[in-house]
Amino acid sequence: MRTKTGGSFGITGPRSEETCKDQSMTRAARNQVTDLRGASRMLVDAITGITHVVEAMHTNIAEKPTRLAGAVVGGAVNGTTSAVYKTIRGVTRAVGGGIDLALGALAPALGHTESSPARESVIAALNGVLGDYLAEAGNPLAVTMRLRRDGKPVELTREGLAAAIQTPSSKLLVLVHGLCRNDRCWQRDGHDHGAELARDLSYTTAYLNYNTGLHISTNGRELAQMLEALVAAWPAPLEEVSIVGHSMGGLVARSACHHALAANHAWCRKLRNLVFLGTPHHGVPLERAGHHVDLLLEKIPYSAPLALLGKVRSAGITDLRHGYVLDEDWKGHDRFANRAASRHPLPLPKGIKCHTIAAAIGTASTPRWDQVIGDGLVPVQSALGQHPDARLQLTFPRSRQWTVRGVSHLGLLDRGPVYERIRDWLGD
Repeated sequence: MRTKTGGSFGITGPRSEETCKDQSMTRAARNQVTDLRGASRMLVDAITGITHVVEAMHTNIAEKPTRLAGAVVGGAVNGTTSAVYKTIRGVTRAVGGGIDLALGALAPALGHTESSPARESVIAALNGVLGDYLAEAGNPLAVTMRLRRDGKPVELTREGLAAAIQTPSSKLLVLVHGLCRNDRCWQRDGHDHGAELARDLSYTTAYLNYNTGLHISTNGRELAQMLEALVAAWPAPLEEVSIVGHSMGGLVARSACHHALAANHAWCRKLRNLVFLGTPHHGVPLERAGHHVDLLLEKIPYSAPLALLGKVRSAGITDLRHGYVLDEDWKGHDRFANRAASRHPLPLPKGIKCHTIAAAIGTASTPRWDQVIGDGLVPVQSALGQHPDARLQLTFPRSRQWTVRGVSHLGLLDRGPVYERIRDWLGD
């Protein structure tokens, strides 16, 4: 669980130095026991957090008695009641600590087990919703950022790249997935934009896998550093870097460009194209609606503790409320507070061809419907970078923006016309 500011709520027990050691170990060796250990930690934290919520509701009802069906409901919470809740938390932590120690001793003996696509899909979704909590708690289920090919991590050294890529091209294409997804999501219904572009335009592809529950600017900074290491170790002369980002992945790519320019990274000087697929440059209505529900629950004394449950969602998700891509957008602020959008303008990077594709599930031109629904998640205006505030407007040339109809948010990953438009842009 989390507090209003997004910190851990009710997370205690055997963590600290041992957790740091466990986290580094699980990056190298991951198996069924490390997964079970991560799940057990989540369960302990969930029980502890829910106990806090129930106790808070009990206290609020007791402090504000009300008449229900002729009877007065409520009354003072005595010391015995508080002791019961304290005991539940204490027993839960003690049992959880024992399980954690036992599994921690067993996990190294099993070594590393190859992960299945089904497992990775579950882990990706879990990280999208709770990824910042998992990372902060040192949970073995937290995803660490890696560049991968065919689902295998690529070592960012000249020797590692030479081993992973038989014939490196002079053109590098990096694909960045969206919220709750992983690098395997580009393979959809027998199609993969990256594989097709490698075949048609002679790109060498690398697929990013990252924890989508972290702040977008945090992932952007790490991606910028990773691309700098990748370009420095590239085992052949490199002429071009291009990035295709789907959904949140496009925001991470924009943030990475910002960090790279600030640090004068070499890879950014080789960047030629940025392609955005259904990227919510100005946020998504669904997250804004969830935020309003939180604020409504907080105003009612009896339901106020339930607002904590809505605040379990990750920093990555709350960044999508308005499309935050900079540290300044969220640092020093309570991300669950009732405040107006305070985004800092970040124009598209100069000297780079930026292209954007919006999708609309409707087949006819319906501006009002497109503005609210769009591809089912991202409104068309948000995907095209259009905003009533001129400071926040993203200016894509007409020839580098396109709206495809009858296509959903995920349909952008496998529809033929979408691929053909990307290919034409990158091949121009």
